[in-house]
Amino acid sequence: MSEQIRISEYTQANKLAMNVAAPLHRECRYEYLLACFKNEGYSYLTDIETDIFNQLGVRGKSVAQLACNNGREILSIKNLGAGRCVGFDISDAFIAQGVALAAAGNIDCELVVSDVYGIPESYYSQFDIVFVSVGALILMPDLDRLFKMVGNILVHDGAVFIYERHPILDMFHWGETGDPPRISASYFQSGPCATTTGYNYWNKQPYECPTMYRFHHTLSDIFSACLGSGFSITAFKEYAHDISEVFKHFEQNALKLPLCYSLIARATG
Repeated sequence: MSEQIRISEYTQANKLAMNVAAPLHRECRYEYLLACFKNEGYSYLTDIETDIFNQLGVRGKSVAQLACNNGREILSIKNLGAGRCVGFDISDAFIAQGVALAAAGNIDCELVVSDVYGIPESYYSQFDIVFVSVGALILMPDLDRLFKMVGNILVHDGAVFIYERHPILDMFHWGETGDPPRISASYFQSGPCATTTGYNYWNKQPYECPTMYRFHHTLSDIFSACLGSGFSITAFKEYAHDISEVFKHFEQNALKLPLCYSLIARATG
């Protein structure tokens, strides 16, 4: 079996799992989001995300978000004053939710059902900024191919902005509330982790789902894939707050762990 076929099998399996997750997530926060996006200019983005987008000069820029889920972030980016905005996600169920959110706010944003590794060539060299947010990288089996695609869809000297959960959190069980945290896996674990149990981060409840695959990537994996794909890293910062809604209780620990990070890189090729 070729590596490309294997990657396709992983991502298609994750699509089925995400389509199971979509209605469960909808039950928790969707009506709230619908109401929020009816308010002109509403933004779901954190202050950190907003500040970084403003530093990147987002107003008038074309922006793509990879693994955009229900589109709440890319719609918010459009409301910051961005130009053309496109969100890509493999789950047609989540994209359908995003289309409804866009309609509620009368927001001009394109939402596309697509495997990130298979974004059509018509989107190549179209974007000034590519955004990758929380929960995306853990579903990506091949970072080299991911950053290659980011380079494909960016214009020359375009920027990629990643705001993600810290990979050190893969050492701990999701949803555990013990204090201190209990290490349950190596930071250097490798290979896909198959599971039939999802975790709804909105209501903190597990659920059964089709087999899905998660992939652990160390910071050095992320940096190496980024640099090896022709990017220049211009900023990197770690934070002690949780953006995953899964490890929020870790914020209260006296001995702080890095819980998320931001990374900005420029396409130099």
